[in-house]
Amino acid sequence: MAKKMSAKARAAARKQRDKWKTKRWYTIRAPRHPWNYQNIGETIGESDEHIMGRIYEMTQQEFNGDFTKMHVMLRFRVSGTVGQDALTTFVGHHHQTNHIRRQIRRYRGKIDDVLDVVTEDGYLVRIKPLIITQKRVQTSVKQSIRAKTRDVLRGFVAKTTYDALQVAMLDGSLESEIQNQIKSIYPCRSVVIRKSQLLQEGVEMDHGPTLDEIHAEEARREAEVKAKKAAALAEAMAEEEADEDADDDADEAEDSVEEVVEDVAEEDTPAEEAAVEEAPAEEATSDDVDYSSMTVAELKELLKAAGKPVSGKKAELIERLQE
Repeated sequence: MAKKMSAKARAAARKQRDKWKTKRWYTIRAPRHPWNYQNIGETIGESDEHIMGRIYEMTQQEFNGDFTKMHVMLRFRVSGTVGQDALTTFVGHHHQTNHIRRQIRRYRGKIDDVLDVVTEDGYLVRIKPLIITQKRVQTSVKQSIRAKTRDVLRGFVAKTTYDALQVAMLDGSLESEIQNQIKSIYPCRSVVIRKSQLLQEGVEMDHGPTLDEIHAEEARREAEVKAKKAAALAEAMAEEEADEDADDDADEAEDSVEEVVEDVAEEDTPAEEAAVEEAPAEEATSDDVDYSSMTVAELKELLKAAGKPVSGKKAELIERLQE
C-alpha cells in the first residue's frame, strides 16, 4: 500500500512539474495612449485567459522616474493579449496612506470629497480630492471650498478625454488648477487627487503608435545599446593592450640601459686602473717638477717616499731628488 501511494505521489509531482513548464512569461504594457505601450513589467500564466483581468501596481517613480512621486501607486488591469504582450488599461491611482497621514497635522484643516465625473469620450471616473488648509477653518469655509472644487473638476473633466485626464492627474496640472480657483476662498497648503478609480469604460482612441512600431523601436534601441557596449569593451581592451605594450617597451628599454651601463663600466675599469698605476711613475720620473718652489719639509717628505736621506740643506735635498 505504501509503495502504491509513493508511486502516486511521484506521478503527481511529475504532473505538477509538467504543468509548470506549460506556463510562459508575458510582457505587461501600459495603454497605447498616452503611454505608447510602455513596458512596465512581466507576469506568468498558463494561457491568455489565465492572466486576463490581473491588476498590476507600481509606483509613479518606477513608471517615469519622477522621485517626487514615489508615494503615488498606479494600477493597470490586463484587458487583452497580443502574442507575448499583455495589454492593459489604466484603472486608477492612489496615494500611500502613510504619506497622507504625514500631511495632516494639528491646527490644520482637512477637506475630503468624492465625486463621479464623465469624460468627453464617455469614461466614468471616481475622483477623490484632498485639500489641506494652512490653519483650522470653519465648516462654512470647508463647504465653500468643497463646492468650488466640484465645479472645477466637473468643468475640467467634461472637456477632457480619459487619456488627457490621466496625464493631468499624474503631472499635477489638475491639482494646480483647483488650487488656483480656491485660493481666493482660503489659502491652502496642498491640493492633491489622492485617489482615482475607473468605474466604466468609454470610447477607445486609435491614435498613437502601433504595437509593431513599438517592437521595432525597442529592437533598434537594444541594438544600439549592444553596439555601444561592444564599442566600449573593444576600446577598453585596446587601451589595456596599449598599456601592456608600453610596459613591455619600458622594461626592454630599462634592460638595455642596464646592459650598456655594465659594458661601459667594464670598459672603463681597466683604463682607470692603468691610469692609477701609471700616475706615480709619471710623477716620479717627471722633470718638470719645480723643487725650488717647495719648502724643506715638502722636500723631506718626497725624499722619505723615495727612500733617500733627508739631512742637509735645501740645495742638497733638491740634488738628491733630481738624481
